[in-house]
Amino acid sequence: MLQYLLIFADVHHEFRIPELQSIAELHGFPLNLPESLEDQDPTRPYMVVSLQQEEHALIFARRCILVKSVYEFYGQGPTYDEVHACTQANETKWARYVPDTSFRFIVTAHKHKIPQSRQRAVVESFAYMGLLGKIDMKHPQILFGCFEEYENRNGVIRSKHEGDEHFRQVYFGRLLEEGSARQLIGKFDVKKRAYYGNTSMEAEISLLMANQTLAAPGKLVYDPFMGTGSMAYTTSHFGALIFGSDIDGRQMRGKGTTPGVIRAARQYGTESRILDLCTFDVTRNPWRCGGLFDAIVTDPPYGVRAGAKRLGRKKELTEEQLKTMLEFRNSPRADDQPYIPPTKPYELSHLAVDLVLLARHLLRPGGRLVFFLPTVTDEYEELDVQSMLCDGMEVIANSLQDFGSWGRRLVTVRKSTDQDYSRPSFEHQESTLEATHIPAHKDFREKYFQGFKREDETPKATSD
Repeated sequence: MLQYLLIFADVHHEFRIPELQSIAELHGFPLNLPESLEDQDPTRPYMVVSLQQEEHALIFARRCILVKSVYEFYGQGPTYDEVHACTQANETKWARYVPDTSFRFIVTAHKHKIPQSRQRAVVESFAYMGLLGKIDMKHPQILFGCFEEYENRNGVIRSKHEGDEHFRQVYFGRLLEEGSARQLIGKFDVKKRAYYGNTSMEAEISLLMANQTLAAPGKLVYDPFMGTGSMAYTTSHFGALIFGSDIDGRQMRGKGTTPGVIRAARQYGTESRILDLCTFDVTRNPWRCGGLFDAIVTDPPYGVRAGAKRLGRKKELTEEQLKTMLEFRNSPRADDQPYIPPTKPYELSHLAVDLVLLARHLLRPGGRLVFFLPTVTDEYEELDVQSMLCDGMEVIANSLQDFGSWGRRLVTVRKSTDQDYSRPSFEHQESTLEATHIPAHKDFREKYFQGFKREDETPKATSD
């Protein structure tokens, strides 16, 4: 196995490893993470991974949203002496560049400024490599990078070079390729989109979700809460075919003769990959057979900006109201407006369970369900996610986007069985849930607008 140094973007730490594992699975190659759990820490900016060939490392640079650059790994250590010893031991990797290859060195650190004088001293310490090529600061044939990792000192006021040389680890290698996938964040910027709404998902997150679905040409992906289509654009960009539905068709249509989702997809050149958009309640869906989709990706409404709805009435009709409704249904008048069925709130914990059941029915074996689940930070337990599962479905990734008192978790669930399951009824979920475990995301909307105060919290007494 060959070793490569990955430089990560300093965002969404918990999403890094799941994204690497997904892209490796998509392209069918093994990924070996560092053996030490400390070196697997997703909050650290650098990680050395083992791959079978250089092409696999280039795939990470071209597809992973959170990878800034990829380097051929030469050495690492807590001191420069160890880095030099490791680099000399790997001479076969860089010896071919000695005779006549133009080069450049960079010496940098994560969240730390290294003095120019010490940068120069570090570069000169690699003189044993005996590079005979031209030093080219603008267009070198190869670029050597030396990266110093310091402990996280966020929130600490310090002078410009304070703590210099007190690094945790140093890494050294040759640049293979700068990450190009991050440029897609600008391309799919919501503010530049032809059609969007107040619930549209930000570009970076929707791209990460697309990678979790293993989106690629020939894949069929379904979004049951389509809304303004944020996930459709990124998954279709990677070649997947998209089918979308929503209980409120206005969200997908927008204003104008051409649906808003189609207009935005046309902007990205993926209009032909949007197979269709349909309006229906996901609990009363028209699917008559399962095993249709390679992935289901969605951001269910959880009540902060828009609440989830399902068909039904909050209160049952009286006998008189039911009689009147049946009369109009049996003898419609010519000037009657189109019938709009009533809806009722769809409680989030019930929605999550139903979504997993629906995915088990609709996904092909090995297919993935990728969705966001909001959680209350102080109340969350791993059991909250496990309690949503059913036979044949397993969680393979659970990454937190932290907002403080609450956060949302990108949950990836895989269908782990070849067995066919019947179409779920989506009924009688309340008693099952409450009898086993009450998750922190239950009644999330109410908790959000109450400021996530616990029931046992009492207001402090005020003195006169």
